[in-house]
Amino acid sequence: MEIGGWAIGMREGVIVLIALVALYIVVVVLRMLGLRRQPPKTGAAAATELAPLSPAAVASAAPVRELAPLDMPEPPPSAETRQEQAARAAAEEFERQRLEREVFQLRDEVDALRGELAALRQDMLQELAHLRATQAVSPIYGEAVQMAAAGYDPVAIAERCGIARAEAELMVALANNQER
Repeated sequence: MEIGGWAIGMREGVIVLIALVALYIVVVVLRMLGLRRQPPKTGAAAATELAPLSPAAVASAAPVRELAPLDMPEPPPSAETRQEQAARAAAEEFERQRLEREVFQLRDEVDALRGELAALRQDMLQELAHLRATQAVSPIYGEAVQMAAAGYDPVAIAERCGIARAEAELMVALANNQER
């Protein structure tokens, strides 16, 4: 097959496919490592990161009214409440499950690609054996060998190639022997 002046065969296609799969796996692993390094965002930190305010928005905002302090003492700012801890644990569990699903999906895709690669390898080996068989034969019998490999009967090969029927039967027997 030619694309833009480049001749691309089955071998090149398989190599490109393997390279793309390897690149995809590297990108996914890097993303997973990046997720592991980032601490989970909770509460106010996540809200401020999602919606940063511009200086113009801050200046045009309406003044905030002071609320009267409640009689309850405020917890220290460094102490986390049980709800925040539960929310963080739930978020971490959800992220872990999401990553596990993605890893399982990637494993399934890699297994499917391995199967396709094995089928392509088998096809390529058969084609290579066929080419070697036609190259090892005298040029006079090249077409006869190709027809025998394609499954033609000896009578049709003998008529088409102008050879004796016994020679055509020999070509069919050789082709059948190479397929086994």
